[in-house]
Amino acid sequence: MTIDSPHLAETSAPSKFPSASASGTPVPPGSVGYVAPELIRFDEPLQLTSGQVLPQYELAVETYGELNAERNNAVLICHALNASHHVAGMAADNPRDVGWWDNMVGPGKAVDTDRFFVIGINNIGSCFGSTGPASINPATGKPWGAAFPVLTVEDWVRAQARVADYFGIDCFAAVMGGSLGGMQALSWSITCPERVRHCVVIASTPRLSAQNIGFNEVARRAIISDPDFHGGDYYEHGVVPAHGLAVARMIGHITYLSDEVMAERFGRQQRAADTNGEFRYGYDVEFEVESYLRYQGEKFSKYFDANTYLLITRALDYFDPSRNYGGDLARALQPAQADFLLVSFTTDWRFSPERSREIVRALLKNKTPVTYAEIDAPHGHDAFLLDDLRYHAVVQGYFDRVAASLGLPQRKRTTGVLA
Repeated sequence: MTIDSPHLAETSAPSKFPSASASGTPVPPGSVGYVAPELIRFDEPLQLTSGQVLPQYELAVETYGELNAERNNAVLICHALNASHHVAGMAADNPRDVGWWDNMVGPGKAVDTDRFFVIGINNIGSCFGSTGPASINPATGKPWGAAFPVLTVEDWVRAQARVADYFGIDCFAAVMGGSLGGMQALSWSITCPERVRHCVVIASTPRLSAQNIGFNEVARRAIISDPDFHGGDYYEHGVVPAHGLAVARMIGHITYLSDEVMAERFGRQQRAADTNGEFRYGYDVEFEVESYLRYQGEKFSKYFDANTYLLITRALDYFDPSRNYGGDLARALQPAQADFLLVSFTTDWRFSPERSREIVRALLKNKTPVTYAEIDAPHGHDAFLLDDLRYHAVVQGYFDRVAASLGLPQRKRTTGVLA
């Protein structure tokens, strides 16, 4: 998944400044405005699927909109691999840092913050403010590093449920996510079925294919083989396994784009200014696509944490709700009480439409209410982050239904999606 504006949570703070303009940058129409994270500390130990226990932890959280008196208008947005709690709006300390799903969440947008109270949580193990491998291990006084527990999607759901408790939310109007975020939404519907009214799963899958696990393993090997990795304890050495992390990102980035998009952007175009159309017969950058991938990899290595990459890709690998049911996804989904929306994209070969259809078939077998949209978009897996009007119209229409079912006010304004 391509996210280019990471947000580093550093301090506890009020979570929204809708009219602030301290930087002089005006708030654009449809934006939730300036936002900052709240850092919530949990001292109750968290039992993990692995059998290990996280004694205490902090989660970086942003919220948008207002929680109503009935506390029934809350929407949880679950993030994917390299995203964070910063879902929408502009970071209070950097207006150029716009939330990774800002085109989806805001006043009058598909997930309308005039009506819904939206929560973004940075997962445990991430590197944008929540407790992770770079945090101090209270038992040693040093960074956790390689000792940080291996996590699962279910662990994240249990931690997110404590955030719901913190806000006094018994049941979410919807839990929503794309890619790995969609896996979390699906897990919510199984793990905490009584706490989810609607489940929105976008560009996701009920389990990784062998090919996808293979991509993750190659990426992890690139990181672990970097001499600066030091077995995961590179913090104490004052170095970063930047080369390995950059290569891992290059591998991942290829899988997020469709062949059509890569051909349109780059084709076989050479760096003509350097080569005058002739080959140089070497291994430096010679094609535009090489330059692009190296740039993306180097940029990623400057803001993401290598141990976090290992943890999150392994959580991706492990996710499989049907594992304890002989591969029967319908049986795994039987606890679900939510109404579902699933969206896939025709050119997404990382998590293909067939994977979403598999979830749909399992839900139909259980007679669970489900809406499914398969969008003919050229952008590959990254389509779930982009501005396709048909896609946003589907999501907006669904959330209008959610609002109506809860007796929430009608839409006050429109961004033009369904105008």
